[in-house]
Amino acid sequence: MQASKAVPGFLPVLGLLFSATLWGISWYPLRLLQQHGLEGLWAIIASYSAAMLAGLWLLWRYRGEIARAPGFVLALALSSGWCNAAFIMAVLDGTVVRVMLLFYLSPIWTVLLGWLLLGEAMSRRSLAIFSIAMTGAVIMLWDPETGSLLPSGHADWLALSSGLAFAVSNVLVRRLRQTSLFLKAASNWAGVLGIAILWVWFADLPRPEVVSHLWWSAAALGLAGFALATLSLQYGVTQMPVHRSAVILLFQLVVGALSSLALASERIEPREWLGGLFVIMAALLSSRIREPEP
Repeated sequence: MQASKAVPGFLPVLGLLFSATLWGISWYPLRLLQQHGLEGLWAIIASYSAAMLAGLWLLWRYRGEIARAPGFVLALALSSGWCNAAFIMAVLDGTVVRVMLLFYLSPIWTVLLGWLLLGEAMSRRSLAIFSIAMTGAVIMLWDPETGSLLPSGHADWLALSSGLAFAVSNVLVRRLRQTSLFLKAASNWAGVLGIAILWVWFADLPRPEVVSHLWWSAAALGLAGFALATLSLQYGVTQMPVHRSAVILLFQLVVGALSSLALASERIEPREWLGGLFVIMAALLSSRIREPEP
């Protein structure tokens, strides 16, 4: 396989910034929909059903690639699907910045999964990144009153599992280097939609009785927001080295912090900021590890 060449110019950077901005601000329109009666899982179903209008054609268009590695494509759909669905539910129920910081503990899971599933050696740098991220997790999750290190609520568990799923999907993407970015995007949309439908079914959540324009608003968010953000992300990370794209994607934290402060007046405790600094440091160090060209 030939190594992909980086595209000169600013388009890949703009793609990553657009995706990071969308995911940093996505909690706000979703909370507005929820406040008007369209609960999170139903909003996800409406949004990603609209995205799958294009996704179904892409899955058919690249059916040959699916046939070559059906198990890996299915695993990618499930992991990236849970990543997005769990993240959306977490920012709806929890504090936006805390959720994003717990999500960015993904370097812990990436190091462990790379070691367990890909046989990658645990280098000194990897162990250092793991230790720094774990320190941040301990600081953020430690409850001084009870002495517990367990996540404090539903949103924390969702955020942590979303970061774990993100790490799994990254490992799978490494195994699917020859797969089209359009197929990866369509797999993501299918995975999110499937997981949301199963979640609603197992939770036995009734269909909300809301005005039709809310459903159309959620569908527009899926087409103009989530679908474009996924394609922009895939384009950006494909066209530039991973150590650069990972740093640019941290812009999501900036957008999330500013938007939650301005639109929801959310406050973060000093202990959470301190733990967050360790998490960001681990993410930055992780981004400096350059993979060899395939």
